[in-house]
Amino acid sequence: MGAAGTLSNRVNKDRAPILPDRAALHEAALSYLARYAASAAGVRRVLHRRIERWAAQAEGDRAEIAAAVQDAKRVAADIVAALVKAGAIDDAAFAESRARSLARGGRSGRAIAAHLLQRGIDPDMAAANGGLSPEDELAAALALARRRRIGPFRTKAADPTALHREAAVFARAGFSRSVAVAAQDMPADEAEGIIRRLRSS
Repeated sequence: MGAAGTLSNRVNKDRAPILPDRAALHEAALSYLARYAASAAGVRRVLHRRIERWAAQAEGDRAEIAAAVQDAKRVAADIVAALVKAGAIDDAAFAESRARSLARGGRSGRAIAAHLLQRGIDPDMAAANGGLSPEDELAAALALARRRRIGPFRTKAADPTALHREAAVFARAGFSRSVAVAAQDMPADEAEGIIRRLRSS
């Protein structure tokens, strides 16, 4: 019996938290996927957090606990790999769906790529999904403008200071100056039409 099994049995007797075994980790992964779209890295993080919560509360020899954690994390990696092979986890589909949703919500291609990287998506895949067409990049900027009530959706005439503040909003969101200027100068009805096209695509 490995360190994980030995330690799990001991903490059971003491009514302490139980080290999650393969079945528990598999169930945790499926439960998470039933509620959320996730990348392989995201599911792996969820399982690691579960294991680390156990380790933080476990009592006993720290070397044994560390060995049990490593055993459990290897099991978690096996579970994630099996779910990827079965098609239950699909990083490409996750990246495409998340990129589309973020663009509709007003995220720039640059921000989308950064978000996907943070979710553990392969850098090439993240860059590809963050590579919005010029039309979609402008539409995303307009979606941001509508949410922030700037550009075509401002409620009062903008002076140079206000225009500068608007430009800073676009820049912080990762939009280029040319996209920001195009968004700022667009009539509201035209902007609404472009946003509708993005959301229906």
